[in-house]
Amino acid sequence: MCTTLYRVEDVATPEAFARDPDLVLRFYDMRREAIQTKQPNAAHLALARLEAEWPGELLIVTQNIDDLHERAGAARVLHMHGEHLLAWCTACDTRSPWSGTLIERPPCPACGKAALRPDVVWFGEMPYHMDEIDAALREADLFVSIGTSGAVYPAAGFVRNARELGAMTLELNLGLSQGTGWFDEARHGPATQIVPEWVEEMLAQG
Repeated sequence: MCTTLYRVEDVATPEAFARDPDLVLRFYDMRREAIQTKQPNAAHLALARLEAEWPGELLIVTQNIDDLHERAGAARVLHMHGEHLLAWCTACDTRSPWSGTLIERPPCPACGKAALRPDVVWFGEMPYHMDEIDAALREADLFVSIGTSGAVYPAAGFVRNARELGAMTLELNLGLSQGTGWFDEARHGPATQIVPEWVEEMLAQG
């Protein structure tokens, strides 16, 4: 098996797309195909269960660009870095469901122009849904960070915002993150173990 490694600056920036669109489109075509073979894990399923059974408000904000939360059954999900299974038309600004390839420059389903790109937030671009995320942080009683390095902003700063606004903060992560010190509590271990355990605790309390 041969694995090709790509540098971020070659496939995940607007400049890379302008310089070598074929390379970028092939990379994301491969990623899009691979994601469709994946299945939700125990952590995805536990969060979907929490959303369904929790009596209060709950919002899942993900940096991931797959659809595993949705396939697990979650409905209240914001993808701040975009979604692999959407294509964005830069001509008419329409997002269309997309499971195939883009390398052949297919026409936009809305306007017919060949101006589609992956609907993924590249480095140097503004993440999506920031106003909604900010509003949710202002209303939150509990902020939980799951499976993140704590190194990528603006998401890495959410815990500080939540604390300043009065929310309790919990980290569920495989190990220490760059932001562990900002959390009121941190639990470390595989997400497939610690997330379902935490969900059980929450539902027992609720």
